[in-house]
Amino acid sequence: MAGLGAPIAQGTLTAGLERLVPLFEPVRDVWHAKHLSERLFHGDETSWKVFEKIPGKAGYRWYLWQTRSASVVFFWMAPGRGAEVLKQHFAALDREALIIFVCDRYSAYPCWAKDYPNVLLACCWAHVRRDFLDAAKAWPALATWMCARVEAIGELYHCNGERLEVWDPELPLARQSPVFQMRHQVLSDRLAAMAKQRDLCLEDSSLPSAQRKVLTSLKRHWSGLTVFVGHPQTPMDNNRAENSHRNPVTGRKNYYGSGAVWSAHLAAMLFSILQTLVLWGLNPRHWLWAFLTACAENGGQPLEDVTPFLPWTMDPARREALRQPPPPLPHDTS
Repeated sequence: MAGLGAPIAQGTLTAGLERLVPLFEPVRDVWHAKHLSERLFHGDETSWKVFEKIPGKAGYRWYLWQTRSASVVFFWMAPGRGAEVLKQHFAALDREALIIFVCDRYSAYPCWAKDYPNVLLACCWAHVRRDFLDAAKAWPALATWMCARVEAIGELYHCNGERLEVWDPELPLARQSPVFQMRHQVLSDRLAAMAKQRDLCLEDSSLPSAQRKVLTSLKRHWSGLTVFVGHPQTPMDNNRAENSHRNPVTGRKNYYGSGAVWSAHLAAMLFSILQTLVLWGLNPRHWLWAFLTACAENGGQPLEDVTPFLPWTMDPARREALRQPPPPLPHDTS
């Protein structure tokens, strides 16, 4: 700001930002409730520095967690990376309906899911593909063998894509069209052949350790890797969650984290709000302008009813209006 000719004290800026926290909290709470009403989630987490000393906590490492559903991209900040973070986040999750959670192989996810018999963890084929590619680079003599497995994974994606072209999400698996059933069988046969080849390789006592390592991991996570077969609504990878993390991670490389716990929570709230708006095709600047204007007209206090600002409750006309750039300020003559 000083470089632009406006020398403003840091405390002035940060105090203003801190006053925004209670304005966004009602939106965050409604976002969370909507999020937990859905049935398919993607999850991921990444490290985040919070430069405030916390009694009983060593260092400044926190974690930015994220779960993404059809309607909401939800971020939250936590001092730890264990399963208890997920337990708290999903405390109000329906324990009767089938929940599918797409994730990587981090141990906190199965540790959390063991208390939810209705939760299916779907593992990520992109991570398996990465295993083979990394092994091919590390062991050039095995590159041909590793790359053949990468090609086989690509064929699985292709077969699943063809199957989804004729999938009717309104019908159960057994009532899908004959074309779907044929393509479904092709996919199932390819997976069965892959599993058979994997097991035959593992029975070979002379199998090099690099091959054994990737195949053992493949076998250990096989049930999670095949969830998408019986539940076609499940993507084969966790790319949606990782893509949603991209902007915060890029930002972290620039500003390195948060200076206080409250600012870390504000960052997570705004990541949730802004990325959900983008998910719905709304203009974040316009939404923020409209929302903060309404708060200002409410005496600078949180809104009692945030329904007009929820993408899933807007009528088409309001949604279309908020897709446009915000109106110019009164003094703007551009």
